[in-house]
Amino acid sequence: MASKSELQDTLKEKYGINKNISQSLTQAECERLLELLKHEPSALKLVESFSRKNTELGRNNALFGRMRSQAEKRVETLSSEYAELEASIQDLEASKTSLEKRKKQLEQEKQQLETEVKVLTSQTIDLSDKVEFLTTENTTLVKANDQLKRDNKALKNIVDQIKLRLARDTKELLKYEDSEIRKALIRLFRWTLG
Repeated sequence: MASKSELQDTLKEKYGINKNISQSLTQAECERLLELLKHEPSALKLVESFSRKNTELGRNNALFGRMRSQAEKRVETLSSEYAELEASIQDLEASKTSLEKRKKQLEQEKQQLETEVKVLTSQTIDLSDKVEFLTTENTTLVKANDQLKRDNKALKNIVDQIKLRLARDTKELLKYEDSEIRKALIRLFRWTLG
């Protein structure tokens, strides 16, 4: 007589009934099932149909198991990527905040520089006007100085002519004998010569 394990092996080899299905049967039930399948073609067709269905379900279970495993790995990967993206978003938001602050600071600096440029431009215009005025004044003063030099030269010539004339006239007067007139004329002559 065959053992239950041997009977299960026979059911598996001849009729495709897995051991996990025949496990719940007793040894006697395994023997009876073998007899039934030998003598009843309709029972054999039913078992073969169940066996095909079981094989198909097994393949489907394996496929779904692989798909589930792949999905779990994908979920794990996506979760990791999501966490990285969240961290990256937080970093970007922090960077954005600091960049916005820097932008405001640069805008304020730009406004200050524009104000300084306007002030400097105004000062430059004022200084240009002053330079132009001073240049005009300088030109006027140079002309006046030239005129004064000419006037001084002319005046000196006149004074020199007066001195010369006075010297000649005094010399003529000194020829006369009156000593008081002579003394007064000498004092006057000395005073005019400086």
